[in-house]
Amino acid sequence: MNNLLEIENLSKRYGKLVALDRLNIKIGGGKIVGLLGPNGSGKTTLLKCIAGLLTAEEGKILVDGKPVGVETKKIVSFLPERACLDPSMTVKEYLNFFETFFADFDRNKAENMLSSLQVNPAARLKTLSKGTKEKVQLVLTMSRRSKLFLLDEPIGGVDPAAREFILTAILNKYREGATIIVSTHLIRDVEEILDEYIFLQYNHFTAYGSVKDLHDQGRTVDELFREAFRCF
Repeated sequence: MNNLLEIENLSKRYGKLVALDRLNIKIGGGKIVGLLGPNGSGKTTLLKCIAGLLTAEEGKILVDGKPVGVETKKIVSFLPERACLDPSMTVKEYLNFFETFFADFDRNKAENMLSSLQVNPAARLKTLSKGTKEKVQLVLTMSRRSKLFLLDEPIGGVDPAAREFILTAILNKYREGATIIVSTHLIRDVEEILDEYIFLQYNHFTAYGSVKDLHDQGRTVDELFREAFRCF
């Protein structure tokens, strides 16, 4: 299988602070990958570099064989950790905006998911709870026909009932052949849908493996994570 994402010797600094240090990894298509690590380990920085929102000082990133830029932004859908929706707009206005701005936006899929989550399209964002705003932003992100989805803490502020829907009805019904990289602290909630896991610690990758292989050994990603980051 061809690699959808290739990262080679990637380094990113903020002044004297090294956020990412010579990262190397290759990820194939059709995967759901957990990007896991303690706060401050560089997860958000890495996702923003892949999305083209930050520029690394060293190394390279290839998405579907292309360097990060205009062409990769057409096939990468990024969900930031914090909701960045205009509170004065309605949900329907955002549907119109995404439909106009992104050629790969599937409006029918978005409307169906919003209906299942009982989100009123006529509601203004400023009238919605924090969790509902996160649902709206996640639906917008996942309704693109992208090849790579980058999700930064997608279920952190969502109630447990909605988490189950999101994990089964959204993350398991993304475009065939696409890959999702999901950064989260809620490992137990997402472990059942993960194909692979990546541990990021001290701005380095410290582990990368198959969830199935780990389960075959009678272990879980959650257990492994707790052992690796016990000092945190």
